[in-house]
Amino acid sequence: MAGETQLSALLSGMRPELHPGEYVFVSTPAGAIPDGVAPVVTVAEEEGLTLVLRRQDADRLGLGYDYVAGWITLRVHSSLEAVGLTAAVSAVLTRAGISCNVVAGFYHDHLFVPYDSAAVAVQLLEGLARESCAGHGETAG
Repeated sequence: MAGETQLSALLSGMRPELHPGEYVFVSTPAGAIPDGVAPVVTVAEEEGLTLVLRRQDADRLGLGYDYVAGWITLRVHSSLEAVGLTAAVSAVLTRAGISCNVVAGFYHDHLFVPYDSAAVAVQLLEGLARESCAGHGETAG
């Protein structure tokens, strides 16, 4: 099933969902995922393997981190070829002074924002979705 590419449909249907808990970015050398850890994101870099995982897992294993995030999933099935969703989301969060780290999955986009700003970020994204619906004669649902 192909994902959505139309920006107005992506925005009006994004349905941001805040996952419970705190998430952190850590780096492990030589591409190793520690036993007992289930990262939600992995990124292979020359310097090591970046893992995004629950804060309590990093604490339990003594893995260092600097950034504590809330994890928001945009529930619209976005195409990897879609243009403008990341820019629109980023613009709304930028105006509010909220940093955002975006990861695209096959079906959905995932946003990692400062944990203390996550609820506000969801409200802003819900507002963006409502505005997009109103601008196209739709109702949010």
